[in-house]
Amino acid sequence: MELCKQISFIVDSDLNCLETVLAQYETLKSDGINHEDWLECQLALAEGFTNAVRHAHKHLPPETAIEIQITITPVYLEIKIWDYGQSFNLISFKKLTSNSEELSIGGRGVEIINKVADELRYDRHFDNRNCLTIKKSLVH
Repeated sequence: MELCKQISFIVDSDLNCLETVLAQYETLKSDGINHEDWLECQLALAEGFTNAVRHAHKHLPPETAIEIQITITPVYLEIKIWDYGQSFNLISFKKLTSNSEELSIGGRGVEIINKVADELRYDRHFDNRNCLTIKKSLVH
């Protein structure tokens, strides 16, 4: 595998952009990455993007930018998704989803991402954006 691959791109806050997001992800595909890890990270990316559109940007115009950065190194794959929504406490939400059987269908995005990620953060930044960071170890 190459030393490091990285892409950054911006898409509108529109579920129709999911195809573009996944196509960008595919440009980084490498034979050095385990197929299961690749598919799990693809799912986490799709869930993270969908959550930004459906929840973080729920009351914002569809032209609101979502920035995505994907980095692949020999030891990890990292996805960062920046949104302009209200911040929320990811740790409390992760506890809720792990202890609740009552979440509706379609309300399990964070739970799915949490199962894929070895490291998961949602941080508020100085520019009034939030960054969801999903990091998956590629070393088994």
